Amino acid sequence: MERYDYVVLGGGSGGLASARRAAKLGAKVAVVEPNALGGTCVNRGCVPKKVMWSAAQLLECLADMPDYGLDARLEGISWSRLKAARDAYVARLNDIYARNLAHDGAVRIEGRGTIVGREPAHGFVVAIGDRRVAAPQVLVATGGRPHLPAVPGVEHGITSDGFFMLEARPESVAIVGGGYIAMELAGIFRAFGSRVTIALRHDEVLRRFDAMVRTGLHEALVESGVEIVTAFEIAGATRGQDGRVTLGALDGRCITGIDALVWAIGREASSAGLGLRELGVALDDEGHVVVDDWQSTNVPGIHAVGDVTGRWTLTPVAIAAGRKLAERLFGGDAEARLEYECIPSVVFSHPPIGTVGLTEEDARRLHGDAVKVYASRFTDSYHGVTKRRPKTAMKVVTVGAEERVVGIHVIGRSADEIIQGFAVAVRMGARKRDLDRTVAIHPTAGEELVTLR
Repeated sequence: MERYDYVVLGGGSGGLASARRAAKLGAKVAVVEPNALGGTCVNRGCVPKKVMWSAAQLLECLADMPDYGLDARLEGISWSRLKAARDAYVARLNDIYARNLAHDGAVRIEGRGTIVGREPAHGFVVAIGDRRVAAPQVLVATGGRPHLPAVPGVEHGITSDGFFMLEARPESVAIVGGGYIAMELAGIFRAFGSRVTIALRHDEVLRRFDAMVRTGLHEALVESGVEIVTAFEIAGATRGQDGRVTLGALDGRCITGIDALVWAIGREASSAGLGLRELGVALDDEGHVVVDDWQSTNVPGIHAVGDVTGRWTLTPVAIAAGRKLAERLFGGDAEARLEYECIPSVVFSHPPIGTVGLTEEDARRLHGDAVKVYASRFTDSYHGVTKRRPKTAMKVVTVGAEERVVGIHVIGRSADEIIQGFAVAVRMGARKRDLDRTVAIHPTAGEELVTLR
């Protein structure tokens, strides 16, 4: 039996952050992970997605260059060369994660871990094949995986994982889903020249986002040539003799001639097979590990962070929660915990979206007539000379006589960078007058947020 102070199941962002912080605080730590280090974010999520998004941005800029009087010729798009460069970048990150883990003194164990019992002298016993390790504190940070619909022909589609396996650009793409993953992939495929159809079960994209953002993205997608089909209840998929897929709806409608069908209908927790139910650890109906505000489960000594908990499934959230947990368990900070309020997020769509705090709808539901909203819609100066004229839109949501800022929402060029700084202001309790007192930087899109009237 190998004894540790802390065994972390999962080598993704949250697990690694917690393991490294615990090791730096003097704990003896083991990280159990069957796959490449970095988890979904590094290997088949945020990082490779941002590479593809950046490439798509370059293609859009290339199309704008003649409007700037620049002679630009595209010799061709090599998807395979881009994939090779992207995969090499990810491999370098895998090595960096491994070196950093070793440098901090944590042990990496390759394999899938299962909690097989508990012993008074050793704590929780984790099996990795024939190997046994034990610790009084165990962190579950196994993340999530794409959800698949229970329909005939589901095997004819791929998920976001499969997107990163594509060796060539498909001519025709159908994406099922209206969440942020669906929107990001739609924008990338369209920028690369694919014909893109989005099949929505409901009537709107990004249904949990502010109405201004939803409307703005819908308009931008349609303007870019993406077809959006609404109220499309999936019946199943079939593949014809020509290799192309047909996607059918319950009402008889069909989307035909699909080269790549992408299921983007959400993600589910990777909590099965870890021995949690056998220990009595509470899971919700969707398999998420139920945790309190301190990332602890109902079984003392078992904790969870990240996507496996279903709480704000964002990489920086998992990292922050994992570090706070390590500081509480091994750093003597009994009050260390992540506060799940005012968390900023970005959708790397085309155009990108940045948001923090309450939507206007949520604010009015909570505060009624005390809500006052400031909004603007304009053309970014970058597009002052281009034929493409996508709109930038911004909204500041305030509450009360002092107009405390409770939400900021941006869609448009550089929204991903703009929102980070303004998220600090919202987190600190800024008032509208604080924004007004800030001198604008001109000409920028961000200046609009400090000049709204």
